[in-house]
Amino acid sequence: MKALRRTLTTCATALLLGPLSLTAHAGEATPMADNPVVEARLIAISEELRCLVCQNESLAGSRAELAEDLRREVRKLIQDGKSDTEIKDYLVARYGDFVLYRPPVKPTTWLLWFGPFALLAGAVAGLVAYLRRRASRVQPAHLSAADKASAEALLADTPPRPKDPA
Repeated sequence: MKALRRTLTTCATALLLGPLSLTAHAGEATPMADNPVVEARLIAISEELRCLVCQNESLAGSRAELAEDLRREVRKLIQDGKSDTEIKDYLVARYGDFVLYRPPVKPTTWLLWFGPFALLAGAVAGLVAYLRRRASRVQPAHLSAADKASAEALLADTPPRPKDPA
C-alpha cells in the first residue's frame, strides 16, 4: 500500500512540476526588426526561400542556426534598400537555385521540373506494354458441349441434365 501511495505521489508531482521545467528550456524569441514593414518583407521573402539545412522547410519556418543567419542577412539587405529581386539574386549567386522554392525553368533545372512527368510517362508506357504482352499470351478457354450446357444451366437457374453414360 505504501509503494502504491509513493508511486501516485511521484506521478502527481511529476505532472504538476513537469510543465514548469519546460519553461526553463524555452528559447528566447527572435528579435523583430524595429520597422514592422521590414519584418513583413523579411517574412514574405523568406517564405519563398528554402532552408539549406532542413531542405523541405522554408527559411521563415526553420529553426536552424543557418536559417537564423540567412534571415539576419536578408533583414540587413532589406534595411540597405535592396529590392526583393536583388536579395533573391544575391542568395542564388551565393547558394545556387536550390535556395529558391520555385527555381526558374532553365536547362540546369529541367530534370527537377520535368523529371517527375518523364517518370510517370515511362511507368504508363511500361504498364501498357506489360498488359499487351500479357493479353497476347492468354489463350481463350475452349469448353466442351457438356461444360457449355452446365454453364448455361447455372445461368438459367435450372438443374443440370445428367450426363449420358455412353
